[in-house]
Amino acid sequence: MDHRLIDILVCPLCKGPLEFDRSAQEFICHHDRLAFPVRDGIPVMLEEEARRLAA
Repeated sequence: MDHRLIDILVCPLCKGPLEFDRSAQEFICHHDRLAFPVRDGIPVMLEEEARRLAA
């Protein structure tokens, strides 16, 4: 994953910062408690594709 892309991506819902989890290959928004997957090297930034994080 390109570091420049990681630096500029934000949550599509709250526009807040995302944390990239390399082991799970997903971007995490702590504010909205969502994890957006990366498939074939492409971040899928759709709310309906995101995984809800436990409280």
